[in-house]
Amino acid sequence: MTDAPDTEEGVARIVRDAMAAAAPLEIRGGGTRMGLGRPVQAARTLSLAALDSTVLYEPGELTLVAQAGMTLKAVEALLDSENQQLTFEPPDHRALLGTGGEPTLGGAISVAASGPRRLRMGAARDALLGMRYVNGQGETLRAGGRVMKNVTGYDVPKLLCGAYGTLGIVTEIGLKVMPKSEIVQTVAIAGLPDGKAIAALAAALAMPCDVSAAAHLPETVSRELGFAHSATLLRVEGFETQATYRIERLTEALAPFGPVERIDSDPWPAIRDAMMFAGDDRAVWRISMKATDAPLLVADLRERIGAEAFYDWGGGLVWLACEEGRDASEGAIRQTLAGFDGHATLMRASDAVRAAVSVFQPESAPVARLSSGLKNAFDPAGILNPGRMRA
Repeated sequence: MTDAPDTEEGVARIVRDAMAAAAPLEIRGGGTRMGLGRPVQAARTLSLAALDSTVLYEPGELTLVAQAGMTLKAVEALLDSENQQLTFEPPDHRALLGTGGEPTLGGAISVAASGPRRLRMGAARDALLGMRYVNGQGETLRAGGRVMKNVTGYDVPKLLCGAYGTLGIVTEIGLKVMPKSEIVQTVAIAGLPDGKAIAALAAALAMPCDVSAAAHLPETVSRELGFAHSATLLRVEGFETQATYRIERLTEALAPFGPVERIDSDPWPAIRDAMMFAGDDRAVWRISMKATDAPLLVADLRERIGAEAFYDWGGGLVWLACEEGRDASEGAIRQTLAGFDGHATLMRASDAVRAAVSVFQPESAPVARLSSGLKNAFDPAGILNPGRMRA
């Protein structure tokens, strides 16, 4: 059964009814990210697709307030009309997960979907000014505001961002946006091994060149995007004169690593969406860790489980694919990662595997107590997306 209310009060009423009947709800936007997290244990679905309006858009203030069901396509078209864009470059998970529909703004915020520009502009939660949401008791609440100086309840939106709809149902989102750049240019160094490539990215990011994206694609992955060898990639955005100057400085500084060449193609949407791993049946992990340790982890997992990987966020984000098997190699991955400081999230696997393993990084006992306390405070009856983040 699916309910699709077209008002915020309609959402709250459904939640109150569900709480009274002890009937868990699966919260859905466009349905494009339903393969993320653990399978939800609910027979009833609450869709936010009908909450799809713009509430406020002030281009001069770089501020957008929109309902959660507004599609990213519609949001981007609206911003593009004023030569603006979202700061956090949200990924589109449809190809990776094999889903249909249209991604929504609420869905992107609920899973904290952040793309390559996170390096320069921060994550999805850093773009939030405020939000309206319905908690697990059917109460409609507001946190934050529509301008930066209004900080009442400012931390609550950041808490709900990445909670996968388990703490509250986000109905309205206030964001700061950014102007589009006059020029976007990508440069590449070919043929570097992983360790040397991450060192090159670190050298570039240490310079005052406003690099907005930095990734390394080993040869087995880079071929999917038409490169003949491994590709170490950097993106520079801005006014044409400034961007040209920054690229020249980067070319000079990175010369010890190899020739730096400008490329005409735009590889960043494919990197953002992990398109190199789309269309096959392997499990896919997303590992966040110290960039300089990442090549060591990948080398170990290549040998142990035959993993294939590439690096984003200057090496701080590792996308890793391996045979699914019975547990998507969770034991080997978490055992290897234990020697470093990082977090591993299972992004793609069958429902059976996602129900059997720890999809998210296991929490320490103190953090687990905090998480449990927050869940009890926001959703005491446990009716919002039960099972999505933990059994």
